[in-house]
Amino acid sequence: MRRPSDLGAARRSRAGSAGVADGTGGPPGEADPWPIFRVMAEDGSADPAAVTLADAELKELYRRMVFSRQLDERMIALQRQGRIGFYIGAIGEEATVLGTAAAMEPADWIFPCYREHAAALLRGMPLPVFLAQMLGNAGDLQFGRQMPCHEAWAPGHFTSISAPIGTQIPQAVGAAWASRIRKEPMVSLVYFGEGATSSNDFHTGLNFAGVHKVPTVFACRNNGWAISLPREKQTASETIAQKAVAYGIAGERVDGNDLLAVHAATRRARARAAAGEGPTLLECVTYRLEGHSTSDDPKAYRPSEAVEPWRKKDPIPRLRAHLAGRGLHSDAEEAALQAEVKEEIQKAVRDAEAHAAKPPLESMFEGVYAEMLWQQREQLEEVRAAVAADPRTADPRHHGS
Repeated sequence: MRRPSDLGAARRSRAGSAGVADGTGGPPGEADPWPIFRVMAEDGSADPAAVTLADAELKELYRRMVFSRQLDERMIALQRQGRIGFYIGAIGEEATVLGTAAAMEPADWIFPCYREHAAALLRGMPLPVFLAQMLGNAGDLQFGRQMPCHEAWAPGHFTSISAPIGTQIPQAVGAAWASRIRKEPMVSLVYFGEGATSSNDFHTGLNFAGVHKVPTVFACRNNGWAISLPREKQTASETIAQKAVAYGIAGERVDGNDLLAVHAATRRARARAAAGEGPTLLECVTYRLEGHSTSDDPKAYRPSEAVEPWRKKDPIPRLRAHLAGRGLHSDAEEAALQAEVKEEIQKAVRDAEAHAAKPPLESMFEGVYAEMLWQQREQLEEVRAAVAADPRTADPRHHGS
């Protein structure tokens, strides 16, 4: 981890605790000042001394990675079939999402970007509630007000996704700052892509956090693309982690496809924040294997040959190989897991679609103010009258009344 006091050693590479730091840039013959910390090699092998997760934890996180992949694939299929309106997943980025979220404490708040559905489920969001948000039906806790993939789960301290780029960053800083004022032991975790590091909210959030040593972990999923813009055309910085230097905070690059490394780096960052030593900018180097969203066709701007090397770095086979190498996972267990996850998701989708009534009309006006204004009550009556007069909505299941 690079700290502000390390600036004099900026041309020196260093290893993370018990792991390895691989240089991936810099002039030939010179050490990389921002090496990538990793624990697992690409074949899944690792120094046992560097593994900080218990066997049961590793197996559970592997199951969640498999679940996340299958859920994403199923939701994309539903969108293509016209059964949900939009989807944005984390295929290829599962280790970054779950490694960071699992390293935080239950009292910590998570401020997601777009791809952290697995983190919401990790924090206890029931799958039926997640699917209701995708469908925008009466089971949606947000009453269909948010577009799909903007779920929230307050019991698990998982905030609503904020659609405008980077706006969640100062939100996370503000929440952590408020908790510190109240002397609460909360550290916030906020996700964003590398494209968001060019936003004004990135500057605002990191600058304030640096000045006041706010306990926040900034998790940048550097997946190579800001929608259709490659990283090198989005920022001139050689790395994202080095941007931490300008704000006087710690920064670290980590292999985002290495669950063990992501978890260990996040634990270090969280411990540092909780100890009052300030925030950390984690650059999780990963890759977006699919399109930005279901509204995007990556073939229009990205050659397939650019993706293939990253498919070989897929975090799921990598962790599977690690588990198998330690005798913790077999081919039979893999087949059973894949089948179990598939059935769980398919059943949940069937159940969600079977209860697909729309949210009640009243929900369009409720929750805006503590009590409805007279203008809202008037508008509600107008809507009710319009619906009642429309023969297409004679079935009450179609208009929630």
